[in-house]
Amino acid sequence: VDCMIIIPAIDIIDGKPVRLYQGDYDKKEIVGKDILEIAKSFEETGAEYIHLVDLDGAKVGKLVNKEIIIKVAKEINVPVEVGGGIRTYEDIKYLIDNGVSRVILGTVAMEDSEFVKTVVNEFGEKIAVGVDCKNEYLCGRGWLQESRIHYISFSKKMEDLGVKNIILTDISKDGTLKGTNIDMLKKLSENVKINLTASGGVAGSDDIKELKKLNIYGVIVGKAIYSGYINLKEAIDLRKLGIEQDILVLGA
Repeated sequence: VDCMIIIPAIDIIDGKPVRLYQGDYDKKEIVGKDILEIAKSFEETGAEYIHLVDLDGAKVGKLVNKEIIIKVAKEINVPVEVGGGIRTYEDIKYLIDNGVSRVILGTVAMEDSEFVKTVVNEFGEKIAVGVDCKNEYLCGRGWLQESRIHYISFSKKMEDLGVKNIILTDISKDGTLKGTNIDMLKKLSENVKINLTASGGVAGSDDIKELKKLNIYGVIVGKAIYSGYINLKEAIDLRKLGIEQDILVLGA
């Protein structure tokens, strides 16, 4: 990985941009009026990727907010990745055919590895897997269902199936602004060779600097942007200065 990319996130409930606290649907806060507007502002700021999550979809197990998602994918020039309730071949194909660059599978990857194999064979790097955990064990169905599947063994299995990108979320950190779970990421990066994206709990530039040291592919930032703890433009500019200057900044 040359340089970790910073991926701003937009979570969607009822067609509106929201943030949750630790994945709790009862603790949602609306963070803006218009999803497309937010996506365009991220694009103008220089984001290289945008992360969209259909939270209604995650709960019911099928895409609910696909119209607005497709609108974003078609109207901005930055690639978008989409997760939340994507469990069928039809949904994956529909999203990719309509301009979505990466589709994130969650529950279905836990429940059906043959399906993962099939779609990875067809869509390649356009398929990513979300590894959402509590206490190192996976949770599915909109984070409402805990399993006994350990995140490292599961990630290794996904790598064996040809998955090229894993998004690791520690649910207990998500939306808390209390920092990411560096230990979990570090362990995972020592066990798999594919692209890793950190998600959940990023509170400020110190977290981003810590994650950068792990040499991972990307970091998803949500609440810290909306709460003003991270200036997205500054974070992206810092990244684009290149590796040498990053080391100077880290050592500063």
